[in-house]
This record gives sequence, structure tokens and C-alpha cells, in this order.
Amino acid sequence: MASDPISSAIHDNAARGFDRAAEEYERGRPDYPPAAIELLASELRLGPGQTVVDLAAGTGKLTRRLTPTGAHVIAVEPVPGMRAQLVRAAPAADVLAGTAEAIPLADSSADALFVAQAFHWFDTPVAAREIHRVLRPGGGLAVIWNIWDESVAWVANMQQLLGAYRGDTPQRGTSGWREQLTATKLFTPLSDRQLANVVKGSLDVLIARSASISFVATLPDDERTKVLTSVRELVRAEFPEGNVPAQLVMPYVTHVAWCHAVTPPA
Repeated sequence: MASDPISSAIHDNAARGFDRAAEEYERGRPDYPPAAIELLASELRLGPGQTVVDLAAGTGKLTRRLTPTGAHVIAVEPVPGMRAQLVRAAPAADVLAGTAEAIPLADSSADALFVAQAFHWFDTPVAAREIHRVLRPGGGLAVIWNIWDESVAWVANMQQLLGAYRGDTPQRGTSGWREQLTATKLFTPLSDRQLANVVKGSLDVLIARSASISFVATLPDDERTKVLTSVRELVRAEFPEGNVPAQLVMPYVTHVAWCHAVTPPA
């Protein structure tokens, strides 16, 4: 990873963790509910003849949901392992290597830009200027992310177990990206919506979800195995005699936020 100049420009946990765990990310991370995509596509008026950028696109979880809008989709992702998954998952999109702080696109070249599960990794003031530069006047910015519903006891316990390994990894809830984005005065105020997103999958899918977390993926092999075994045991303990259903219900909440680029004050 150190030899790759683009991935070396991002947080080390993201560069190493997501490269190592790209397959687990693709397998374990939940999709986004159709209602969330429909809402954002409507608010940002996506359709044929438009260009939309999926920034920090990962393995293409969002990218493949944007292509049916008919817009020309460009996916930008810094991590080689994630890009390899992305190319396979979203063949209709143009895939580019790049970061939020140095988007490889011309000025005013996009009608809309989406960020999924990633804004907390960005240097927000720098990324905001880059996003504004790439968007056409009045272009839309959409941010979408899934979080676990921690009102469910086993989810809260699992999150506590995994969170003990977080270290200095950026967190969505404490990154301050919203306030920093607002402070740039480059965009209209954010609008927000929350939607339930209950997905089903095997216990192995849940373990892949845990393994895809950047700070878990970067642990030494023996410690990583120990953590994932602990997650498996925690979930099994929730069911009589450890009989986890073949399709485990995994509760998430999908958050969406959107705004539009404005002409900055002179």
C-alpha cells in the first residue's frame, strides 16, 4: 500500500483495512433501501443526460444503485482492493482512482455527487472545496450512510465489543463533518431523512460485516480471529442452544442528507 500514491494519501486504517477486507466489505455491508435512493434521485433530479459522481465509492454498493437512474455514473475510489471489487460490481460506471481531496475531474463537470459511508474519512474543508469545484452551479450533494440500530440489545453489545478496538480511527458521530461543511458556506443547509433498513443474512455474512471494519481488518491475524470469534459467540448466545436462524435479522437505520452548491460570497 505504501507504494500506491493515492491510497497513501488517506488514513492508514482506511488504506490498509479496506484493501485487505474488500471482499468482506462487498459480502457483509448492507445495501441501501430503494426508498432512500428514490428520494435522493428525486431531490437531485437525476436522469439521462446528467453526470453523477460516487465519491469514495468503495465496492460499488451505491454505484450500482445509481446507474438505473440513466445518468452517467463516475465512481472515484482510492483503495486498489476496493476498486477491483467496484469494477466487477458496477460495470456500467466509469471507475477512477482518486480521493475526496483531489477529485480527478474537471471543474463544473458533474450535476450531482454522492458520498456513501465515507464523509467522516475526509478532510472536510478541503473535500468540500473540491466537491464544489466539480459540481456545476446548483449541483446537488447527497450523503448516505447505514448505521446499526443499537436499540436492539445484541447489536449494542456487539458494537461495544468491536468499538474497543477503534483507536484513533475517524468516527461518523464525532467527525464534525456537518458543521465543517456548513462553515464553508459553499452549500445550502442540509436536509435530512432517516429510513429503517432491516436486512437478512447468515451469521457468516454478519461476521464478514464485522471483518470489513477498517480497524478490525488491520489487527494482527490472531487478534482479528479472536475478535470475530467473540462476535460469533455473542450472537449465538442470543438464541436457544446457540441455534442462529439461517437468515438472521440485522437491523440498520439509513440516514440521508442533501444540499446544493451555491455561489460563494465574494
